[in-house]
Amino acid sequence: MIDTQRGLEALVERALDADAVALDTEFVWERTYYPRLGVVQLGLDHDDLHLLDAAALDLAPLGRLLEDERVVKILHDAEQDLTILRRATGAYPRSVFDTQLAAGFVGLPSTLSLGDLVAEVQGIHLPKTESRTDWLRRPLSEKQRAYALDDVRYLPAVYRALLDRARQRQRMDWMREELATYDDPDRYDDPDPRRQHLRVSGAGRLTGRQRAVLRELAAWREEEARRQDRPRGHVVHDKVLGAVARRLPRTPNDLGGVRGLDDRSRRRYGEALVAAVARGLALPADEHPGRRPSLPNDDAFTARVNLALAALTGTGLAEGIDPGLVATRADVAALVEAFPEPDADGLALLQGWRRAFLGDALLALLAGRRAVLHDPDTGLVHLSERR
Repeated sequence: MIDTQRGLEALVERALDADAVALDTEFVWERTYYPRLGVVQLGLDHDDLHLLDAAALDLAPLGRLLEDERVVKILHDAEQDLTILRRATGAYPRSVFDTQLAAGFVGLPSTLSLGDLVAEVQGIHLPKTESRTDWLRRPLSEKQRAYALDDVRYLPAVYRALLDRARQRQRMDWMREELATYDDPDRYDDPDPRRQHLRVSGAGRLTGRQRAVLRELAAWREEEARRQDRPRGHVVHDKVLGAVARRLPRTPNDLGGVRGLDDRSRRRYGEALVAAVARGLALPADEHPGRRPSLPNDDAFTARVNLALAALTGTGLAEGIDPGLVATRADVAALVEAFPEPDADGLALLQGWRRAFLGDALLALLAGRRAVLHDPDTGLVHLSERR
């Protein structure tokens, strides 16, 4: 295990000369706002593998590798690992290859675990014995080390195999377009505190005034959770925020009886909670957050969405592109709801490769120019020109 700055810097220099490197992280995330990084795995090839002791190192030198466009960084289910590494190194990733995402373009599910993908592509079954280990405890056992190294050992070979399959299927351009979304710096920054109220259950049932208060409460909690480095729910639970937004207390004493807010929390956070309430109440009505737009709730609309979903599923399965990678039910419903005058800027199915693959065909289906047919030989439905 590398636990000196000199060793880390030497490894990064070697990695910068490679065409591609494999990366993974092991962390603990139970009682903190931010994951606590224990180990970083870096693989240059099948047997050129290294563990970085994140607890003992300043990982800033690793940022040079992350942001270098010349070196492909291979990860599996990359976003969380990259977000953790961005915070640990200060660098924003470039040239990322996510093997989980890429699998969705070559006839495999885009939700496969690393173990299942390695088994599918390499015929090797990885043990899962250390998946719940404490990666902050030292020393690591031999089993822990072997488990961690296996997470990067097979990634270069999987990467090459997925590239070969994508070339054979002529999916390289679409795959590259989707992978390029990992170059967006906004993907790795902390969430906007002013949007956290949208995650609170029941927000849509509040009045505009109450939603304005909830936004202030949720923003305060987000910033407090970061300051303390504690999970949001360990500061104040969602149910408490909702109850306070409905009650609109003016003083800490008015918080008495709020279910889930114990005396200790009321003493600690009471002033901050009522201050957030006051900020929300001070906003004019035209600055209140609106409700999320609701989609039509009638049988005809649902039937159109289901028809489009059938076309999505059938086309994806027939073409070897995971339907779940193409669009969600919400994406399809948004397109159906916007028809016949959709705004391309706001619809995922009318962007880039998704539009070329299916978006325009779904518009033709909704316009009655195409039909969904069942092929009894394959058991799949498919889009066909309407006769």
